[in-house]
Amino acid sequence: MRGGRRPGGPGQHATAGARRAARPGALIAAAQEPAVPAARAAGGEDLPAPAAPAEHRGLALLLVTAGVAHLARPRVFDSLVPPWLPPSRRFWTVASGLAEVGTGLAVAHPRTRRAGGLAAAALFVGVFPGNLWMAWRWRHRPWPQRAAAYARLPLQAPLVAWAVRVHRSAAPRG
Repeated sequence: MRGGRRPGGPGQHATAGARRAARPGALIAAAQEPAVPAARAAGGEDLPAPAAPAEHRGLALLLVTAGVAHLARPRVFDSLVPPWLPPSRRFWTVASGLAEVGTGLAVAHPRTRRAGGLAAAALFVGVFPGNLWMAWRWRHRPWPQRAAAYARLPLQAPLVAWAVRVHRSAAPRG
């Protein structure tokens, strides 16, 4: 060390954490340590594990892709809308496509991620009647199509949980 300065740049002092992290194998050891949820460490109840950045990107990509598909090929999705919903099937197809794109963009941006996660959870709950309608309408189709329609029903729960996890892991605005 020249001039009494520690590593870390001119005029900067390296912290103990930085010195530990610089040791070989420190990152591997840190990755293997069990994480303690913040609520448990503070004496509260356990919360779901926070969403990883890949989860934010994945949810955003899923929503934007689904929304663009609704807008690009609305005829495919019109038949999934229950016919008794006013004003028209096309209205709901376009509205859900716009909602998916908007929600996906909200999830993608850190400043709106928290609200976007909550909006995505509400959206997944909101489209569930359409999934029920699709399962009912496709009940007499060949088994691969029936299986696809029925598989959508239990998939809503993990999608809602995913969106809630993204909501909870985003920094609150305040």
